Amino acid sequence: MTIVLVVVYTLALTFILLYSMAQLSLVIHYVSYHREQKRIQAKPVPVIADKDLPFVTVQLPIFNELYVVERLIDNIIQFDYPRDKFEIQVLDDSTDETLEISRKKVEEWQQRGFNIELVTRPQRIGFKAGALQEGLKTARGEYIAIFDADFVPEKDFLRRTIPYFFIDPKIGVVQTRWEHMNKDYSLLTRVQAFALDAHFTVEQQGRNAGGYFINFNGTAGMWRRECIEDAGGWEADTLTEDLDLSYRAQLKGWKFKYLEDVGSPAELPMVMNAVKSQQFRWTKGGAENAKKNIRRIWKSNIKLSQKIHGTAHLLSSQVFLCVLICSVLSVPILLLKNINPAHSNWFMLLGIFIISMIIVGIYYYCSLYRRCKNGLGALGHLIKMFPIFLAMSMGISLHNTIAVLEGVLGFKSPFIRTPKFNLSINKTWKTNKYLTKNISLLSLLEIFLSLYFLFGFVVGLYLKEFGLLPFHLMLFIGFGLIFYYTVKHSYKVNISTKANSLMQQSAEPEPKS
Repeated sequence: MTIVLVVVYTLALTFILLYSMAQLSLVIHYVSYHREQKRIQAKPVPVIADKDLPFVTVQLPIFNELYVVERLIDNIIQFDYPRDKFEIQVLDDSTDETLEISRKKVEEWQQRGFNIELVTRPQRIGFKAGALQEGLKTARGEYIAIFDADFVPEKDFLRRTIPYFFIDPKIGVVQTRWEHMNKDYSLLTRVQAFALDAHFTVEQQGRNAGGYFINFNGTAGMWRRECIEDAGGWEADTLTEDLDLSYRAQLKGWKFKYLEDVGSPAELPMVMNAVKSQQFRWTKGGAENAKKNIRRIWKSNIKLSQKIHGTAHLLSSQVFLCVLICSVLSVPILLLKNINPAHSNWFMLLGIFIISMIIVGIYYYCSLYRRCKNGLGALGHLIKMFPIFLAMSMGISLHNTIAVLEGVLGFKSPFIRTPKFNLSINKTWKTNKYLTKNISLLSLLEIFLSLYFLFGFVVGLYLKEFGLLPFHLMLFIGFGLIFYYTVKHSYKVNISTKANSLMQQSAEPEPKS
């Protein structure tokens, strides 16, 4: 039994180390890319006269986005692009009052002379992928820009992205960097921004600079229509249709261009259940794509380095599974080491995997340095945010592991949208009608694991085994925070919902006798 535990523990740690090494490779490519940009004079982006600009279709996939749909449409209308050179498709599959809001807003802008239409479907077949594919049937654009409901892109978005398609006819996608309108709203939003900023600097730019596959991030980017059609169109057999189409397109020979210097502002989820919903979809979709596309990668004629990095990219969801395995097994491993001192040397060797943590720290430091432009400032921010980010990443590993297992085992689930808020018109998130109001069994398992790792921490102190103490402390805090935010946000939603119901009842006139 001891051998089995040690082997499983070691395999999980090995996977984490190998994935970290792949990330270190991206850091090297990222740093080299920016050094090269400073050394050479970048080629100027072509300036395209208005008369030569291509026709663009802007697709806005919508599903029950009551709080943000007006803001989205009003923002897209303001694009600085010839009015006769772009159209807007509001792809609204809503089943609530959002649809009527969309209809009125579309009619309002149509009356003002804008080329905008509402596209609805009798059934939400294929979820977001189905809506995008349906829109293509009537879209007139040579290029397709896509924005989710919580985005408010800059007015010059089309003018800044279109020219890159003219540089190389094999560029099929231009993706921009996500920015965050509510980054400083809470600790939860700051942690999300910390993680996403690294993805949209080191990872995306590093992959692009290294010649590896990157992914369209589902929004804030533009496709060459020919690329979508050549790759087979949008498919709904995974929860991350954007990642799937990205790999199918690049396996067909299309290139992707990432623009780190072009930002597209958006809203971060502000409550834990919304974060969990988004994480579940991303993680399960990643596992589904690994199952669907890794074999295609290795059968293709692309470079070996592209195959390795593509595989690491698609398997990134499995890191959560390995983190959970290492975490849960670390306590019995600690006890076994104390019971059988003969294994001490073996367990000491496992300490080399602290390298993984160091690599992850370097990865996030590079991301911070790029934005802070100052080494000490980046280091200070890393010291402040990195421990809490690690703790919460570990804490959500149980939730994401279930998503991974569902994806690998082929369990199908609907595309669950992430609730949006728009605090500019709603002073509180507590009355958001789309929030999940119940605490699941999974949350009870999270608090159980928090206490389990507290036990591991106490045992480590008692046995004077200090090597795993920081690890167990972060796990205790991480699972505890995930549980705390889940309960806090669910509880306040319930209280607010009941309060609103009582207020509505008290406002109703008493029946006449």
